[in-house]
Amino acid sequence: MDESITAWALAARGGDQVAVERFVGALHRDVVRYVAHLSADPQAADDLAQDTFLRALGSLHRFEGRSSARSWLMAIARRAVIDSFRHAAARPRLCDTEDWRATVERAQPRGLPGFDDGVALLDLLAALPDERREAFVLTQLMGLPYAEAAEVSDCPVGTVRSRVARARETLADLLAAAEAEPETAPDPETESQPAALVA
Repeated sequence: MDESITAWALAARGGDQVAVERFVGALHRDVVRYVAHLSADPQAADDLAQDTFLRALGSLHRFEGRSSARSWLMAIARRAVIDSFRHAAARPRLCDTEDWRATVERAQPRGLPGFDDGVALLDLLAALPDERREAFVLTQLMGLPYAEAAEVSDCPVGTVRSRVARARETLADLLAAAEAEPETAPDPETESQPAALVA
């Protein structure tokens, strides 16, 4: 598949619109997932993905196919996220709601299949240090080979392997801790009865 994507990128460089559509279509979902995890802001993922593809299509004339088009595009996505952080730091967002976190949580969809599992996964991934989360997402969720993930992250392959191993270890520890937590919700039947009756 990566060979086809790279071939489409090279054809798109020459002005082939069908190749442009295939290139974007093949990688759009991966880019959205990657930027969502890197930025830790799923709400901004579509904008960051669009920015990534605009940058990539504007730079296609420089793409020579020495690496896979997927890893080339992920490196561009990574820079787009970094630039968005810099922009956000320069212009902090304002919120006119006192408890903005609760407002955001209430706005999220509920009752969707797999929703709770997805939220739990996002929470666990968000707990990882940035470098480990990036390595884990690139290799374990997006399926990039370690060498390509290293190219995207601009670090040695061994470093990526180490980050993924540590991310797995941390995630396993977090899952074990979450599963070991006792139920703290009170029993509605015993809560309203006098203590003498409960005993």
